[in-house]
Formats: sequence, C-alpha cells, structure tokens
Amino acid sequence: MLSIGDFSDMCHLPPQTLRYYHSEGLLVPADVDERSGYRSYTFTQVEQAMLITVLRGTGMSVKLVRRALDAPEAALTLLRQHTREVQRQRQAQDEAIDEAREFFTSPPEVSLRRVDRMTVVSKPVPNPSAGGERSDWDTADAAVATTIQDVVETVESSGAVVAGRPWRTLAVETAEQRSRTLAGGGPHWLVQLPVTADEGALASLPHDVEVRSFAARDELSIFIPGKSSMAKYATALSRLFTHPLDAAYVDASRMRQILHDDGVETAAAISGLDEPSAPE
Repeated sequence: MLSIGDFSDMCHLPPQTLRYYHSEGLLVPADVDERSGYRSYTFTQVEQAMLITVLRGTGMSVKLVRRALDAPEAALTLLRQHTREVQRQRQAQDEAIDEAREFFTSPPEVSLRRVDRMTVVSKPVPNPSAGGERSDWDTADAAVATTIQDVVETVESSGAVVAGRPWRTLAVETAEQRSRTLAGGGPHWLVQLPVTADEGALASLPHDVEVRSFAARDELSIFIPGKSSMAKYATALSRLFTHPLDAAYVDASRMRQILHDDGVETAAAISGLDEPSAPE
C-alpha cells in the first residue's frame, strides 16, 4: 500500500487533488482508515491516476472524465465531442480578443452624416419566443439574420437589386405595430433593405414585404465592433443621446441598426428643435 504522500509524489497529483477526486468518486483510495481517515492506494492505481491526468489535461471536466473511465469503449467519442467544444471555445476567445483589440485601437466614435433618399423593402421579424416570453438577444439576432436572408432571396428573385446593407429597426412605424410591441406580443423588429428596382419588380413582391420610401435625412451614427448585445446597444444609445448638437436633437422614433459583417452601426435621425418629428 502507498500512503497518500507517496502516491501523490508518484503521480504528480497534490494530496488536495487526490482528496477531491475521492470526493467525486473519480479515484477512490484502496483503503481509508475509519478512525484517522488516512487514505492508502495500491500501485495498480497509478495507471488510473495517469489516465485521469491525461484526460484532465485536455480540459475535460471531472464528470466527463468519470464517464470516459467508466465506459472505455465510449472514451474516443467523448474525446471527439470535447475536442469540438474546445475548438468552439477557442474560436470564441479569438473573436473576443480581436474585438477587444479593435475597441482599444480604434475606440467607437459618433459621426454625423447625410443619408440620401432611397427605396427600401421592409418585413417584420417573426417573434422568436413563444407565448409572449422575452427572447434573449442571441435568439433575436438569429431571427433577424434568417429574415434578412429571406428578404434578399425574395428581392433578387423579383428582379430587384440589393443596393446597400440591411438594417433592423424597432417595429413602431405604425399605430398597430406600436400597440403590439408595447403589449409585448411583437413582432419587435423590422428588417429593411435598400433596393434598386423598376415598378414591375416592386409590384411582384409578396404581400408580406412592404415597399416604402426612406426620406433623406441627417444622422448621427456609431459603429461598435463584434457580436451585438443588449449592453452594446445601450452603449450606442448612450453615446448618441449625449452627443452635443446645435439646436437639434436625436429623434428616438427614427433609429436603426445597420448590420455589418464585423459589427453593428446604430444610427438615429437628427431633427431640428424648430421642426416636428415626422414619420418617414
């Protein structure tokens, strides 16, 4: 029999780690003294400790390691599953590092620009949550992306040409939309896409795709890199609403989020203090 100290030295596992593995049922001592609680191990348990160390070195959880050791025939399958998860996490970390670098090398700044009049098509984004429950931001993003793809395919099949980046805006452009959104029933977002098309192409669009005119306007905008989130959206709004303007204000009723491959640009129309806010 080996004492816990000798077993620890032989396996390069600290005694506290061995005690933890014992408590988790992963590496149970061959003997535990009832009076002193003193743990003893056999030489044959060294191989089990080695396998545990190898699997734990991959980042596997204790639970997953126990499953692999309890069913050796499934170990390779579990290892492949774990490998895919590690690769996913590494990709997410790489993206987060790139995003952090972007924030600190080129901090987001508010800019002022003039946007010309354009023809756009608009479609509601189906509510991603059932029963009126609040959906999470990722689920809403996925629903927006699916709707954009659907609108692009619809527009192109009608003979129209996509003329710019898509954006999403809150579904508050009509009294009915505002009522449904405030009641929590949705849809909460509209997808809009600038297009170039003749009358025939626009007339052939299905009834659930609305054609409308986007009026020329001055806008404040801010681009925030990376995957969208509620915190980033709130940050963009804070920066836009606190940006100094001369005899003008940010019109909260005319905001949009322009979707880029590497981030989201939040933009809002500017209205003069002497002119009423008008729908587009």
